[in-house]
Order: sequence, then structure tokens, then C-alpha cells
Amino acid sequence: MKNKAVVYCGADILARDGMAALRRAGVQDPGRCGLITNPTGVLKNMTSTVDMLVQVCDLQAMFGPEHGVRGDAQAGGEVESFYIDTSTGLPVYSFYGKGLADAEKVMTSLDTIFFDIQDIGARFYTYQYTMTDAMIRCAAAGVRFVVLDRPNPIGGTRVEGTILDRRFSTFVGRYPTATRSGLTVGEFALCINETEKIGCDLHVIPCEGWQRAMDFDDTDLLFVQPSPNLPTVDTAYSYIGTCIIEGTNLSEGRGTTKPFEILGAPWVDVRALLDAVGEQPGVYLREAYFTPTFSKHAGQLCHGVQLHIHDRDAYRPFATGLRIFCAILKNHPEETVMRPSIANLLGTDDILQADFDAERFIAREAEKVAVWQNMTRSYYLY
Repeated sequence: MKNKAVVYCGADILARDGMAALRRAGVQDPGRCGLITNPTGVLKNMTSTVDMLVQVCDLQAMFGPEHGVRGDAQAGGEVESFYIDTSTGLPVYSFYGKGLADAEKVMTSLDTIFFDIQDIGARFYTYQYTMTDAMIRCAAAGVRFVVLDRPNPIGGTRVEGTILDRRFSTFVGRYPTATRSGLTVGEFALCINETEKIGCDLHVIPCEGWQRAMDFDDTDLLFVQPSPNLPTVDTAYSYIGTCIIEGTNLSEGRGTTKPFEILGAPWVDVRALLDAVGEQPGVYLREAYFTPTFSKHAGQLCHGVQLHIHDRDAYRPFATGLRIFCAILKNHPEETVMRPSIANLLGTDDILQADFDAERFIAREAEKVAVWQNMTRSYYLY
């Protein structure tokens, strides 16, 4: 069995070193504190960051992102705007949806906001914008912001996809960043704070033991699924490419046990699809049939493919996902529908043009991504 690297997240460092960890990060007195977190906010031994933080500072409130503090809401689902956490007695405010105004009012009345959520390194994953939106509010109110960093589960060396055009800025892609960023959430915070001139009093407690070439399974950390439809590290890899299926009438596998690793629709000719896509590096495409229990095509037999990753280093999930979709679109132009949201996910509306060519697009965007990656190296912590 491959030896696992011993890795400590920012929360573990804070638990171990207490105020010394904060002082190293430039925080002398945290004062009255709040915490933005979800179920991924745990120490190595699965102790909640909440339970640790109440021992370190004057924790007065918690704030939840999409899916809530306990992760009990589906994608885009209703999140309770305020409640009392039964385990701690602390008030919990939603920083997503209807409770946003109340959350902002409480957040900006505190001295320090901690952020501890496992990100996955994908531009369309919303937790990073919960973080940057909170940073903007904290900057305006003079509130300190501390990120407890965590590894990028799909590694920090590979960057791919597109660079978002600001015309398509939404909560599934706020800034002109790469689809696959190659950054940890702490590095992302440092980058956006400076490049977007947010001006937040930002501090990061980095991980120990993590190196850029590691993905999550190279570490001794236990993976807690960060959202209901992202159950495994393999899902996080494939999500980089197959998330664009959300912007179509194809099923991206929601309502199955393999979301974003299985995709298709009732009308897909699987053999024609496999012939058109051919072999892809690092992944096998297997003919698959599935019936989603909810979301698109619920209760209908779908024809499609399952992605089986066999070499994560060789795998290019963005190019693979785009090729699969474009092959389906070419084979089934009448049945396949692109929704406006596909431009938000891709960060560009090029795919909506009649003369769109996937291979030219992938090559052109790769040049932009390389420039962006070179720029972000100055924010590396590892």
C-alpha cells in the first residue's frame, strides 16, 4: 500500500498551537469571533472545528454556505436562515439565500471571521464565493478574516479549462479564474483579495505536510464529502469537465450514486458516442444505463457513459467532459438542449456559436490558462 503523507490542515494547526498559530498568521487578539463552516470543517480525528474553536476564542456565531452548516440541503435548496445549533447553543445564520442580510449584519459586528470549508479547486464550486463575498463585507466593516487552509483535493500542479469572461460572472463563476485553479482555498483567498482589490484584513493558517503534487488520497486525511453530489475524490476530478452538463437537458448523474461520473439521457446512442469520443487519457469510458431517482429524467432509463479514472495524472477532465458533450450534441442536435447557464459554467458563450470547434477551443483556452497559472504562482503557500 502506498504510504500516506502526514498532513495537518489549518484547523489542526490552530487546535495544536492555539494563539501561537494565530500570532504566526499575524493575529494578536481575535476578539469576538464567527465561523463560516460546513460538515467538512473537522480536525484529523473528526472533531468539529466548532468544538475546537470555542476553546481558542470567543466564538459567538456560525454562518453556513450553500447546503448549510450540516450539509442537509440539496444543490440550490432552501437553507434555514436562522436557528440555534443544538450541539453548541450558538446561533447559526445562512450566508446563502434569504438569510443573507441578517447574516451580514451579524458578521460585520464581530472582530474576526474564521473560514473552514473544504473546497475542491473548481471555479463553479460556490463555497469559494461565499468566502470572497464574506471577505468583501468584512473589508468594508473592518473585520479581520482568517482562512484555515485545506489541501486542494485534486492537486495543485494541474490547471485547465477556460478563463471566465466577466460578462458571465455569477455565483458559479465570479472572477476571471481557471476552471481548475490548482489553488488551495487559502491561496485562492490571497489571490482574489489582491487581484480584485478587495482590501480585506486577510490571514491564512496554512496546512503542514501537503505538497502541490499531492491529491487528497496521497494524504492521511479522511475525505468528508463537501456537498451532497460530490461523494468522492474521483467525483471531484470528473466534476471539472462534467459540470457543464448541468447547463443542458442531459443528466449529469444527479439522482444516482455516481453524480458527475455518470451522464446521459434517454435518447443517447451510446455506441455512436463512444466511437465519436474515442480513447481519452487517464480514463475509461464505459457504456452505462441508469435511472435517476431525482433531478433531470427522474424515473426514466438513461443511456450514457460512466467515467472510470485509472490515471489521475494523465486524466484531463475538462477536455474529456467537453468532448463527450460535443459528441452527444453532434449526434443528437434535435434532442440536446443547451441552456443559457452553460455559458456561466464555461465562462464564455463560445459553445453557443454555430461554428464552435471543441479542439480549437480547448487549445486556445489552454494558452490563457497557462498565463493565469503563471500569475497565480506568487500566491502559492506550498
